[in-house]
Amino acid sequence: MAYSALKYLHMLTVTVTLALFLLRSFWMLGDSPRLRARWVRILPHANDTLLLLAAIGMLVAGRLDPLQQPWILAKLLGLLAYIGLGTLALKHRDKRVRVTALIAALAVFAWIASVAVTKQVMPGFDG
Repeated sequence: MAYSALKYLHMLTVTVTLALFLLRSFWMLGDSPRLRARWVRILPHANDTLLLLAAIGMLVAGRLDPLQQPWILAKLLGLLAYIGLGTLALKHRDKRVRVTALIAALAVFAWIASVAVTKQVMPGFDG
């Protein structure tokens, strides 16, 4: 698969990830029984697996080394923070912790997206 096709697949799966996270968060805040639906537990993991495979494919196709590209390493570290915060947002018992983690996860998601677009660890800074 060509790099550009992998890039579009990656961007599509990123969009689906955000949409599913927002949907699950909305349902979590409303204590909806929909969160227990089988597809809600399976689809995000399937999509995230495809997202990760597309990212790895892009690294291979583009011959990119995350250790040589600070913006890629920053995205990977941001992803770990997003996963941790997202888990807190969806599973913690305290609703205040969930809301705080949700806001933080969305901020990290936005930062990761800005790094991806600008290819700079600190978008907006020239240093």
